[in-house]
Amino acid sequence: MNRDLRKLAKGQTCQVRLAGVCNHDPTTVVLAHFRIAGISGIGMKSPDLLGAWCCSSCHAAVDSSKDTQTQLDFAKGVLRTIAALIEDGVVRW
Repeated sequence: MNRDLRKLAKGQTCQVRLAGVCNHDPTTVVLAHFRIAGISGIGMKSPDLLGAWCCSSCHAAVDSSKDTQTQLDFAKGVLRTIAALIEDGVVRW
């Protein structure tokens, strides 16, 4: 199944859920790409599968803060997003 994971993010529930940051507004959710050395870089995003459904507030926070807890919460959001995509039958292996 070949679906546009960026388009599928629209209207979803934020999976990053940063405490005290998340706006819980599905209308602001986009696919936020997790950045990691060797996979992404300047001008190069990670593959869409390595993204999380992320509200605008959480997205701003993960883009501007590289502290360990924020990045761990972002990674958990990526895993929750992948699990939802599997459950919905979008991603199969």
